[in-house]
Amino acid sequence: MSDHRLAAQFFDAAIGLLQRVRDEEAETVRAAGTLLADTVAAGGRLFAFGAGHSSLPAQDLVYRAGGLALMNLLAAPGLVGVDVRPATLGSALERVDGLASVLLDTSPLRAGDALVIISLSGRNALPVEMALHARALGVKVIGVTSVAYASETKPRNPSGTFLKDHCDIVLDSKIAVGDAELTLDTVPAPFAPASTVVTSALLQAVMATAAGSLAARGIEPPLLRSGNVDGGHDWNKRVMEEYGDRIFHQH
Repeated sequence: MSDHRLAAQFFDAAIGLLQRVRDEEAETVRAAGTLLADTVAAGGRLFAFGAGHSSLPAQDLVYRAGGLALMNLLAAPGLVGVDVRPATLGSALERVDGLASVLLDTSPLRAGDALVIISLSGRNALPVEMALHARALGVKVIGVTSVAYASETKPRNPSGTFLKDHCDIVLDSKIAVGDAELTLDTVPAPFAPASTVVTSALLQAVMATAAGSLAARGIEPPLLRSGNVDGGHDWNKRVMEEYGDRIFHQH
């Protein structure tokens, strides 16, 4: 099969998944966007967390043109992307019992805030315990996961549950177990993951909904502009100053 055909197949698979989440997750996207808008309107703060590659969609929400300035990354050494050495350490940390409580207890999170937790499988200790502990603190939790894992795999944490079991709202990315969209007879493993594309799109849809919900209430959404357009830096400086007590990535 030609390289061109494989590329087209991947695009088709990604487009198909995006259409599914657009249609099947419309209500949960609306609910998640409304929850974030409710949090902003009530003076709460917004946070996003993901470990390993699940951190990429979280980072995609933070300090970017067209995004809400109030979205903060909940980060910890060894868990943000694959910058840690060895890269396998990040995967191992996701399975450490009790780590989530330590991260939350040393974070700025407090009752009335909202936390987006991204975990494709939702089966490891870190995302499950983080959702549990955050809700116990009075934080609203939006989980972004593939619900298929809950029926096709076993939990890998002491509670015997999945991330989806401990969220106020669950966004299902529809990604198949294994996160690989293509196969070939001549290739021994499936390949071409689409979880980052789909999860990022899901969350940007949520953020768009949140901005619209705030505007409908007469509240100007605290959006950032590109620093590469005229007036962008001045705009962003105003937003950062106005909401400085809720923005942690500028300190």
